[in-house]
Amino acid sequence: MIFKNRKEAGQRLAQALPPLDPENTVVIALPRGGVPVAAEICRARGLPLDLVFVRKIGTPGHAELALGAIVDGPDPLVEVNHPLARNLGIGEKEVAEMGRALLPEIARRRSAYLGDKAQPALSGKTLVVVDDGVATGATLRASLRALRARKPKRLIVALPIGPEDSLQELRALADEVICLETPARFYAVGQGYRDFSQTSDAEVMRLIDDLARPTPDQNG
Repeated sequence: MIFKNRKEAGQRLAQALPPLDPENTVVIALPRGGVPVAAEICRARGLPLDLVFVRKIGTPGHAELALGAIVDGPDPLVEVNHPLARNLGIGEKEVAEMGRALLPEIARRRSAYLGDKAQPALSGKTLVVVDDGVATGATLRASLRALRARKPKRLIVALPIGPEDSLQELRALADEVICLETPARFYAVGQGYRDFSQTSDAEVMRLIDDLARPTPDQNG
């Protein structure tokens, strides 16, 4: 299955998800690429959108290779890709320091995307955690650990594409993992899309604003 773009991937995921109670479910997107996917789920299922602010900690000289990930918060959570760190001779403290250097950009994104918008309560809710795909899984694992600390009732991961080994690791952290495509030969998330152009800050903000507007039904 090749997705035309993130929008189509989100539409297909919306069809694949189990029944969900709109009063007790929140869709959590990983910005930026997860937001267009999550937005389609929110539209199709009538669900609210929230964001988890996580950044990949890139390997020196190979920024796209995840050495770990960091999630913001009062006590930022750092996920370390231990096999890679060991192979490179990089200690956990060094990875954590690299992660802390990303916190100002995370703060900028939080301010730009959400501003003073109220975020939904997550405790006791079903959380559908969405990205445009998974490769190593570092950012998703960090996100799931941080979200589990918010005491949700259930954690569901929803992905268009990912390799089976990463999905196995996610299943240990989530209550359910739904992934539409698991290629036997996985190279990169982008192999599942015809259009995998980068999602911009402007697109993220537009989608968040669109979802925040009342629908005609809500207006009566």
